[in-house]
Amino acid sequence: MVRRARSRMVRVRAPAKINLTLRVLDRRADGYHDLRTVFQTLALHDTLRFEHRSGPFTLESDDPACPIDPTNLVWQAAQALWKASGRRGIVRDVHVRIVKRIPAQAGLGGGSSDAVATLRALALLWRRELSPEHLLALAGALGADVPFFLAGGTALGVGRGDILFRLADLSPMWVALALPAFGVSTKDAYGWLDEDRAAHGSGRASRSRSSRRHRHPGALVNLLPPDEHGNDLERPVRARHPAVGRLVGALVKRGAANAAMSGSGSAVFGLFPTERAARAAARALQGPACRTFVTRTLARRRFEQLTAASLDLPASRSIV
Repeated sequence: MVRRARSRMVRVRAPAKINLTLRVLDRRADGYHDLRTVFQTLALHDTLRFEHRSGPFTLESDDPACPIDPTNLVWQAAQALWKASGRRGIVRDVHVRIVKRIPAQAGLGGGSSDAVATLRALALLWRRELSPEHLLALAGALGADVPFFLAGGTALGVGRGDILFRLADLSPMWVALALPAFGVSTKDAYGWLDEDRAAHGSGRASRSRSSRRHRHPGALVNLLPPDEHGNDLERPVRARHPAVGRLVGALVKRGAANAAMSGSGSAVFGLFPTERAARAAARALQGPACRTFVTRTLARRRFEQLTAASLDLPASRSIV
């Protein structure tokens, strides 16, 4: 007898972020640092497809640099939701394909955003209802900046960056992203900052000169006091990788309303009022040692629309 069957698949998009500001405060007893940062989501995104498939949990990606083992936050998020659903052992019966567009080790939050996309997608695939509180707890256990991707838009993060306060959306801006040929791990960036502070005998790093010379969009100026602007991690990263400072300076020279390193780097962003200006800056910086992308800021409502998980039922196939 022949019957018709359908394979359940869920697709979801995972947007990138930049840190419009990042102040690194005191080191905490748990090894993290207290932060005060303004997050902003971008239209640049990864796309993830989740398919029910009998057997061990598997990952694949079109990016060879993307890990496809348990070190990937997608795997860890799947395991966390599997356990939270009352299932025993190791997660199984799911295959995930990640179409990567967000570069790794760039300070753009690609892994964290993919983790939240995984929680959303598997909750739908497994028909698991999650309260906002439960979803927040799962996200927070995966990483300090993971909870931000539950809401998106413009938000102030304090504590480890996981205590969030929604802010009015930044006025729409075009974003030129410059990505040097090297990455920077979060652990290294914070380690360099601690080394520099210890060497200078100061608990706080001085504000970077490049940060002070930026012009800030009016909406950003009103978010925080002047000494909150800039990125405290930029100076120690620039000291080890001068290319970061050169890229920031080049974006400012080409008219960026604000330019800085995002997060722990190595990506540098410039905010522009028009697509034409952003593309002109990106073309000027593009070269063998630097990749560039042009995207735009993503308001909260649009973020919610973009990241909604959708159930995709492919064409039926015959099973004998």
